Amino acid sequence: MSVFVGLMSGTSLDGISAAVVRFRTGESKPIDAELLAFIGTPYSAEQRERLLHALTSGTAQEYCRLSFDLGEWLAQAAITVLAEAGVPRAEVVAIGSHGQTIWHEAPHSTWQLGEAAVIAERTGIDVVSDFRVRDVAAGGQGAPLVPIADAMLFAGDEWRALQNIGGIGNVTVLPPGGQIDGVRAFDTGPGVSVIDAVTRRFAPGASYDVDGALAARGHVIPGIVAELLAHPYFASPPPKSTGRELFNRAYVSQFIERCRVIDPDCRAADIVATATALTARSIADSYRRFMPEPVTEVLLSGGGAKNPTLVAMIERAVAPMRVRAFSDHYFDGEAKEAVAFALLAYLYTQRQPGNVPRATGARGPRILGKLTPA
Repeated sequence: MSVFVGLMSGTSLDGISAAVVRFRTGESKPIDAELLAFIGTPYSAEQRERLLHALTSGTAQEYCRLSFDLGEWLAQAAITVLAEAGVPRAEVVAIGSHGQTIWHEAPHSTWQLGEAAVIAERTGIDVVSDFRVRDVAAGGQGAPLVPIADAMLFAGDEWRALQNIGGIGNVTVLPPGGQIDGVRAFDTGPGVSVIDAVTRRFAPGASYDVDGALAARGHVIPGIVAELLAHPYFASPPPKSTGRELFNRAYVSQFIERCRVIDPDCRAADIVATATALTARSIADSYRRFMPEPVTEVLLSGGGAKNPTLVAMIERAVAPMRVRAFSDHYFDGEAKEAVAFALLAYLYTQRQPGNVPRATGARGPRILGKLTPA
């Protein structure tokens, strides 16, 4: 048995997810994972604004300082979650830190901030980080990286889709038993990034549409979603990945303007409802286009899985597939990606590949990550 910490800061920019996980050799599958503790640490408004600013502009000094500051924030999250778990730092083999993606232009380049040396210095624990770059160097998308965890930890007895709805939506298609050579995965498009950004425009002080309440009061503006789904990204076949490079502030501004052109009398609730429908229908559209497998069940995780209005739209859009919460089968779905990066750190220490080439398009299996000793 071995204990690892996973740290994740996703495209939604809502905060840092931290998990303490104990891995052991499984009886019915290669490895079992026990979640010992999970916390989510929200970003302050100032922290979120610094990260948002870095996605579009910044000086060398600003990027350098942000990377070191983010390392401090990540280290504090690791320290806090270990205290929550009651696990001494000496028992932790390593911390797996995803960091924050600032730019992702696969298969050419990818860049994550969050200085691993700061995390190692503050915690006294080895850190494995910078997971995406090796896959990109091998001709892959560098994303999604969660499928290895999906296959090893969360496969069922029938074909299932594990749909994560963070800032960006991504799906892993799992065969029965989770055989790696049958796993596929790709980004479906926006998760909550567009919904959250629209909500913040119309409800100052709100960081997201709590319980989907604003969208529930609106109606979907006709024609907008079909128009947006004509973007080349949605038609391009997997392997593929996307991020805030596409679904950014400019995209949100154009989206809002287009809603007002089509329906001059639209309300804020209508625009949020339309953004919510975009996420739901982009997921369903990607399933119809690129999921020939006989999938019968969809498990939802990520922040978007806690938005009842979005979940209801997804259920209608992907019927007759069953839609269930990941947490109904396992643990809190918001911990899933942090657990995945703990597993990637575990795989690094075992000198085992962490990518799924069918998902990323890399030339072959690769050991992912870089080690920063304590």
